[in-house]
Amino acid sequence: MAHKLAPLTLTLALGTLALGISSAAVAQQAMTEPQVQSQLTAQGYTKVHDLKFRDGMWYAEARSANGRRVDLRIDASTGQVYPDEQVSRLSKDDVRAALETQGYTHVHDIDFDDGMWKAKARNPAGNPVKLKIDATSGKVVGTY
Repeated sequence: MAHKLAPLTLTLALGTLALGISSAAVAQQAMTEPQVQSQLTAQGYTKVHDLKFRDGMWYAEARSANGRRVDLRIDASTGQVYPDEQVSRLSKDDVRAALETQGYTHVHDIDFDDGMWKAKARNPAGNPVKLKIDATSGKVVGTY
């Protein structure tokens, strides 16, 4: 019987060792807390807090560029951020600057709603318009 246990013990030991190496490799690939903090800041998030690593993902609370509070999930290996709701990387000032660059003047009533910026302004011809603006690029995508 002792003769049969030796191969089983060796198999279990090697299996445990393989799992240990696998877990270590995953841990080495995971982003560190400072890296996650830096990634979120670079993407326009502010007031990042309650940063925790759980179940292979980072979790945090923050403010998006438009000032809204969001809960975030961050892929620990790629840094991909998954907000709990659509957010904008642009602030109101960013939107105003983007519209002025595109020739709009008298920009006002800038608001973020349903994943898109909206604003009122005068177009390059001087006519009043209501604009829909892409939340990522700041480009006008339509009127309302």
